[in-house]
Amino acid sequence: MNFRIGTRSSELALWQAHTVQNLLHEHTHSAKLVHIQSSGDTNLKDPLHRMGITGIFTKALDDALFAEEIDLAVHSLKDVPTQLPTGLVLAAVLPRGLVHDVLVHKGDTAFLEENTAVIATGSLRRRAQWRHRYPAHELTGLRGNVNTRLQKLADNPWQGAIFAQAGLARIEKLPAEHVVLDWMIPAPSQGIVGIVCREGDAEAIEALAALNHSPTMAAAQIERTFLRTLEGGCTAPIGAHAVVEGDRVNFRGVLLTPDGQQRLYLEREGNLPSAAPVNLGRKWAEEALSRGGKEIMEAIRNEISAL
Repeated sequence: MNFRIGTRSSELALWQAHTVQNLLHEHTHSAKLVHIQSSGDTNLKDPLHRMGITGIFTKALDDALFAEEIDLAVHSLKDVPTQLPTGLVLAAVLPRGLVHDVLVHKGDTAFLEENTAVIATGSLRRRAQWRHRYPAHELTGLRGNVNTRLQKLADNPWQGAIFAQAGLARIEKLPAEHVVLDWMIPAPSQGIVGIVCREGDAEAIEALAALNHSPTMAAAQIERTFLRTLEGGCTAPIGAHAVVEGDRVNFRGVLLTPDGQQRLYLEREGNLPSAAPVNLGRKWAEEALSRGGKEIMEAIRNEISAL
């Protein structure tokens, strides 16, 4: 089978697509890349929350799958809506990479102990968690691919900018001047490469089954179900991180208002249901909702609509 792999054109997206291409080659499948632009790549001015909560980086590839212009779409799974369009399926995930966020700075971190700093990020989740920890700091927007954002940090008088550690490390752009934010709960599926195909494409599904990493898939299902049950989109201030080891799961989840003032944190562990890992994500999200999460979600909707 000669698979056509749909990918965005950023350096990180191409790294992910080439990784999948090489893995398919190792399993004796031919594959070529097809470059596709998303609205999230072409519109770098508007904040993500003003462009629609879900599917900003994935819809163009979904459309290409439905049009049978490509056979597979490779994504940073954190960008993929928790509810895929009918007819598409998440067929495989690769082993998870680095999961944390990092603060890239300019060599001096004294501002972390001070009340004055400007930190750049385009993520509501990162903004909310930073505001909760550093309420006196100023946050400024930051859009673009990894290289663009690093250049914007260098060109502006900001003290730092927040990135996903995996993205920088994968393309060998992680500066020495960085701090790992292990206190910041990552986005659901952060550090995971996901591969989507058409639901009825038996050849693609069979080929991708050999690439799938089961513990990572289970963690992704738990985190994505946690997000979906809370009714948050990909850019909502919701973090989730599940670590699957054997039949055990350790989980951390967080839900905040965009201003960071209200925060609900959940830390749980349990046995991994062999048939449906999503049940744990749903269970822990429902617990969060019952502990005040409903009120926070309503505040999130109101605040985002006013931004």
